[in-house]
Parts: sequence; C-alpha cells; structure tokens
Amino acid sequence: MQLENAKIAIIGLGYVGLPLALEFGKKYPVLGFDINESRVKELQKGEDRTQEADLTLLNDLIKKGQSGGSGLVFSNKVTDLSSYNVFIVTVPTPIDHFKKPDLTPLLKASETLGKILKQGDVVIYESTVYPGCTEEDCVPVLERFSGLTYNKDFFCGYSPERINPGDKVNTLTKIKKVTSGSTPAITDFVDDLYKSIITAGTHKAPNMKVAEASKAIENAQRDVNISFVNELALIFDRVGIDTNDVIEAAGTKWNFLKYKPGLVGGHCIGVDPYYLAHKAESLGYHPQVILSGRRVNDSMGMFVASKVVKLMIGKGHTIKGSRALILGVTFKENCPDVRNTKVVDIYHELTQFGLAVDIYDPWADAVEVKHEYGLELLPKLDTQKYDAVVVAVSHEEFRAIDFKAMKAANTVIFDTKAFLERDLVDARL
Repeated sequence: MQLENAKIAIIGLGYVGLPLALEFGKKYPVLGFDINESRVKELQKGEDRTQEADLTLLNDLIKKGQSGGSGLVFSNKVTDLSSYNVFIVTVPTPIDHFKKPDLTPLLKASETLGKILKQGDVVIYESTVYPGCTEEDCVPVLERFSGLTYNKDFFCGYSPERINPGDKVNTLTKIKKVTSGSTPAITDFVDDLYKSIITAGTHKAPNMKVAEASKAIENAQRDVNISFVNELALIFDRVGIDTNDVIEAAGTKWNFLKYKPGLVGGHCIGVDPYYLAHKAESLGYHPQVILSGRRVNDSMGMFVASKVVKLMIGKGHTIKGSRALILGVTFKENCPDVRNTKVVDIYHELTQFGLAVDIYDPWADAVEVKHEYGLELLPKLDTQKYDAVVVAVSHEEFRAIDFKAMKAANTVIFDTKAFLERDLVDARL
C-alpha cells in the first residue's frame, strides 16, 4: 500500500484513539469509530470529555472532513468502516476481578474489523498486550470473520501507545514511537505512516512480539521501581522517619533514581505487569519480582487508611461515626481519568473502620465514577465538618483549600502525594 492512498479508521476514541485521530486527520482522511454512541455524538459536536483534544483543531478537522479529503469524521456504524484501508485499534485492555487479562474489547474489535476487511487492508494494534497476542489471539479472529488469509490478503502491525493522559508537554507527536509489522514491507509502511506525524521519530522493532514486549516492560519497570519506594515507605513509617526526606538525601548521588511513593493506578502501570506475568505463567515461569511489586503497590490504599485511623485515635477521635473526606478520585493529578484508580481502596478501607466518607474531585465525571465504582461525588466542598482529610490526588485546585484552619480544628490531614507544606499535615507518604 502506498502512503498517499491511506484512509485511516481509528477504532476506539478514548485517551489514546482521539489524539491519534486528530494528528492523522491533519494529513489523511480519518474515521473515528467507537461503539459508544454518546461518545460519537459528543465528538461530532466538537466536544471532548477527556479534555485531551484541542477543541479548535477538533472542529477544524470535522469541517475539513466533510469535504471528503483529509480531515476527521466520526461514526458508530460498522458499515462506515468498509471504505477505509488502514485500521488502528486503540481499545482498552483491562484486567478482570482475578487480575487476569481481559481481551474482550480487543477481540470484539477484531471481530468487527474481520467483517469488513478487504484485500490489501492493514490492521495496526496499539492496545497494550502481552508478547504474541496480536498474532496468537487477534489474527485468528480477523481470519475467521473475514475469510481472508493473514500476510497474503491482509496484514498487521503493532505500535504500542505512549499517551500520558493530562500531560500537555509530552504529547503524542513528541514521544518516539515504536513500530512493527507482520512482513518487512508492512513494517516499512507502518513506520512511514507514524513517521508522517511523530516529530520525535520512530524506532522500528524487528518484529511485533518485540514491540508488544517493549510496551509491557516499560510499565512493569516503573511499577517495580515504585513498589520499591512504597516498601521503603512502609519500613520508614515504622522507623519514624519521612520517606521523602530519605529520598532527597539519597538523591544527592548522581545515579540514584528519585521515584516517589504513592498509589499506583491508571490504565498502564497498575495493569500491564499482569499481562506480562500472564504470558510468563502460560510458558511455565512464575515471575517473582513483577508480582511482588504488584502486591506491594496494591496494598498502599489499605496502608493509608490504617495510618489515618491510627492518627485519628492519637488525636482523641472516636472512629465509628467520624467523618472523613478524600480529596481526589482520579488516578493522577489534573486529569479526569478514573480508570483503575486506587483511591477507591482508601474509601472502602475507611468505611470498613466505620467512618462516613465523602469524596470530592473537581476533575472527575460524577456519572462515570458512579457507574464504574458505585460512589457518589460531592458537588461542592465544605471542609469544616471532617475529622480526617486524605489528599489522594494533587489537583492544583486543592492548593486553595484552607488546610491550616482544618488542622487547627483538630482534623487529621494525610497527604499521599507530599503535595502540601509539611507543617500543614499530620503525615504523608
């Protein structure tokens, strides 16, 4: 396929798919496809709940797309996909309740594409998976529903997403992109396609398994490093010293990596290691380091809640019936993304101690939080009625809160992000 003939359909319009559609829409005819009708209608109106899109650019590309050339159109109708020849899959790859990979969205997307796949089409996956998933799990679905033969009638590529939600500096085009393809010619095509929009350049992996593995270990490495400092936080809490002070001291050496303790949620770091572990276990190897890091990181919500309760007892509070406020429910600061947030672990643990717990987050969508976690968000904040406050996310809006007055009223303040001045808090991670 020639690059100038590419007509691109992006499958999945979340935090990964929409930025990709916007960049490709500047140079190619692009269809943004999502099975969520309300999401499609929202984008057709030039709106974006994820707050990732430049709305001026979005509306300009929608107008441009109406002319039939480069630009952007949106749809949730499968039949609209049939006139495109390059399909980029950016659907979620979550884990289930047993922390096993849930490939349902990925396989459903592959099934949908299989029904409209044509001779010469290229399917590129960006969703995070374990090494071998594209060829072992997705390709058979494409073949079964299309009746076509892999690497003869249609081709595949893999280019792992590197989107960082909420980051307005390290955006899509400024992060080097790993590319790969199912044949040497398709590898070149996929690489050239991404090179046409990624100003930071690309890295051509030798095969798709390498590209898949590279994504998995990026986040597994961060997860293990954060689990190390989280474990240090558990130790230093018993010692009676501040972990952040220790990190600052150790950081004076040039080769010390200054990772900070905290809650590890989100769509990547808290999920991807389980994909790598699943693949290892399917091959007869039980990963020790990766899973031990996951256990430590998954325990931090329980630790925070337990610490808050101990601090409350130390200040003379009666636990049962006391009121607590959690500030922030998104998985990171200044971002509306609530996927796999570990703040809910703090909430559930505090309620089990008998506290009445409220959550306030000016960034999060209350409807989404209710749907995903069954939790109600406060519509507005009144900080004067709480016995404990947990700063779970360091949204900039929280700097305006009068924590000094709360502390004067004997409120326990726990800062999970080392976000506030030290004299304002009773403890921090």
